[in-house]
Amino acid sequence: MLNDVSCAQCGLSDLCIPHSLTDEEIIELDETIMRKKPMGRGAALYRQGDRFSSLYAVRSGAVKVYSTDQEGNEQVLAFYLPGEILGMDAIDSKMHASTAKVLETSAICEIPYGSVENLSRLIPNLQVHLYRLLSREIRMDQILQLLLAKNTAEERMSAFLMNLSVRYSQRRLSGTSFNLPMTRIDVANFLGLAVETVSRVLSRMQNRGIIKVKGRDLTIVDKQALCEMAHLRGSDKASTH
Repeated sequence: MLNDVSCAQCGLSDLCIPHSLTDEEIIELDETIMRKKPMGRGAALYRQGDRFSSLYAVRSGAVKVYSTDQEGNEQVLAFYLPGEILGMDAIDSKMHASTAKVLETSAICEIPYGSVENLSRLIPNLQVHLYRLLSREIRMDQILQLLLAKNTAEERMSAFLMNLSVRYSQRRLSGTSFNLPMTRIDVANFLGLAVETVSRVLSRMQNRGIIKVKGRDLTIVDKQALCEMAHLRGSDKASTH
């Protein structure tokens, strides 16, 4: 079963843990990780206002992170894919300012933060890796701001799809044919667009032969055209989440 696989056996370990850890250090880290049973769609890893205690690594599936205002309006903040770690935004305040929900059946590793702190003192490379993960989170926020600053719905949608493509490729998965784990409502919310606009943009892209869409299955047919539609520069194309 997937939740019984150790860090050393996991194909995503190079995304979650430092390359330079010794076998003994990996075993020590592995012993602190709690592997949850597969979680079904809609299950919450944590909720807005919960006290922070752990980081979470997505092993399979996908997770949506969103905040809710006083009127109950939801704002999607991020989507997390296999090999990505979430919950780091709560390290400072010790309280989660958002909710994390599973988008599809997912395997999740829970990493108690107290154990991470203790191990970081003993394993310097782990502390450096944590800094890199935090830096990645900051970059994600910057990329999001750039994405939402794009003028047209086509630019936002194409940049979003290119971002997913790069992230799936980094996980040794297809960067041209993949499933969208999030609904179009979630995509629209994340991009600041109407759901109808998202559907129209995807239809136009398909009519132009740039992508193929069937349900949530998406294939990028012309990646160069998608990049040009997003007005991405070379550095943007390589950006991760």
